[in-house]
Formats: sequence, structure tokens, C-alpha cells
Amino acid sequence: MSPLGKYYVGAGVGSLLALWLLPGLISWLVVIGLLAAPAVAYFMLDESQRKRLRRIRRKGIGS
Repeated sequence: MSPLGKYYVGAGVGSLLALWLLPGLISWLVVIGLLAAPAVAYFMLDESQRKRLRRIRRKGIGS
């Protein structure tokens, strides 16, 4: 499994645990934080950093 896949599985498990253990609104805030944080971080990168990240990710998939 790729490192990115492991992150998504971990975020999904963390989200389910948060929904189960924490009360109402707090659990939904944790879920949004776990699932939206990577997307927000990616969009905060400038174009050259995004290109470098895509190149590194593509190179890692083939090896």
C-alpha cells in the first residue's frame, strides 16, 4: 500500500473513532480536520512546489 493510501485509511479509522467516542459537533469538527487538512495543505503550496510534489509522487510510484 502506498504511503498516501495508508494516510487515507488512518484518517478514515480516526474519523470513525471520533464519531463513536466524541459528542456531536466536536466529532464532526475532528472528522473535517482529518479529511480536509491534506487538501488545504496542498492548495496552500505555490505552483512550483505542487509540480515538485507531483514529480516526487510519480517517481515513487514506479520504483
